[in-house]
Amino acid sequence: MNKNSTFSIWFSTARPKTLPLALASILVGSALAYWAGHFDWLTTLLALLTTTLLQILSNFANDYGDHIKGSDTAERIGPKRAIQHGAINGEQLKKSLYIVGALSFLSGVSLIAYAYQSLQDLVVFLSLGIIAIIAAITYTVGKKPYGYLGLGDISVLIFFGFLAVLGTFYLQAHSVPLLIYLPALGCGLLSVAVLNINNLRDIEQDRKAGKTTLIVRIGSQNGRCYHLVLLVLAVLSYFIFGLFAFQHWYSFVFLLAVPLLAKHGYFVYQHKDPSELRPILGQMAGLALLTNVLFSMGLAF
Repeated sequence: MNKNSTFSIWFSTARPKTLPLALASILVGSALAYWAGHFDWLTTLLALLTTTLLQILSNFANDYGDHIKGSDTAERIGPKRAIQHGAINGEQLKKSLYIVGALSFLSGVSLIAYAYQSLQDLVVFLSLGIIAIIAAITYTVGKKPYGYLGLGDISVLIFFGFLAVLGTFYLQAHSVPLLIYLPALGCGLLSVAVLNINNLRDIEQDRKAGKTTLIVRIGSQNGRCYHLVLLVLAVLSYFIFGLFAFQHWYSFVFLLAVPLLAKHGYFVYQHKDPSELRPILGQMAGLALLTNVLFSMGLAF
């Protein structure tokens, strides 16, 4: 195997298409810090690096966990993973977890060491960082991975919404007004919507593999209604924040994404065949990123 093919295999295993969504949370948190007059470039860059590594760690762990549990079969509708067709093996993927986990920890420690202002900050964020690393791995790895228990949605809401946005904001502003919780909620809900498309697409395979996602629990029809609720609540979270925080009408630029979100939501609601949702996963990730970027632009106006 040459170096180019090795790189491409590990690059695809890192799932680069998932990274912008993770980075969007840091973008929103830093944009809020800028809006509040507390923006710090180095904190933002270290937060982006740490989040990137944690997302890659989560992706590696997801592949490894599904592999050892036999969840990724030939029936899988989504893109085939490198470990499925033997390009890498379980032992290699396991070693990568240790390496990326260590890098995530070092990056997180660097972020906290630079940004903390009190012993309490140090203890709290070190603890949160360790929890984030453990959560990234145990989503599908371990005796009772929480991704197999229908807890993926709440985990994504917490880590991609509240922890990422509020944590990034706090490390720059060193306080978190209650109003900031609204965009953190919106950001988290859009991330949950991406996971929801994935779970709607894989519902039959997950059911056979014993992976009891929320969609497996509530069924496809309720899952599509749930998807609409996620989109509506996300937009409302940003909009209510704007009513209290924005001084100009053009700061509501994120509303430009609403027609696209509505079109997407209608498609998901109408289409019952899981295979039709394969291209929609990338679409939802793109819409989440677009909404967060537009919202961040509005904060700068």
